[in-house]
Amino acid sequence: MNRMSDITDCGPEPFVVNIDKVTKQNQNYRTTLWTGKHLQLTLMSIPSGGDIGLEMHPDVDQFIRVEDGVGIVQMGSSKDKLDYQRNVDSQYAIFVPAGTWHNVINIGNRPLKVYTIYAPPHHPKGTVHATKQAAQKSHD
Repeated sequence: MNRMSDITDCGPEPFVVNIDKVTKQNQNYRTTLWTGKHLQLTLMSIPSGGDIGLEMHPDVDQFIRVEDGVGIVQMGSSKDKLDYQRNVDSQYAIFVPAGTWHNVINIGNRPLKVYTIYAPPHHPKGTVHATKQAAQKSHD
């Protein structure tokens, strides 16, 4: 896996990857890298001023690791009560319990590069969304 065009969903086969390198190389809003029976890893690139989008997964725990850039994570019990807020950068990992409303906002001047682990998987195997708008359109 040397080029971004080489990124494909390699699950559920055994797989080893330089996660820092592939996360920073990813130019898509979302790219699934590995989908198994019980968890999934996606790469995300959030443009400056953009965000993941306020969401809640009722039956999915989520782990988000910031590899590059700076952002703010917001979490709470409802979309109107995001009372947990932290600044994050490449030193941070974010744990989002199932049923928690959350958003990650890029407050930097370059793309925010993160990878996300969902347990169980959340997106169809092989999902690639070039932009947030494409991702939203696929959910409609």
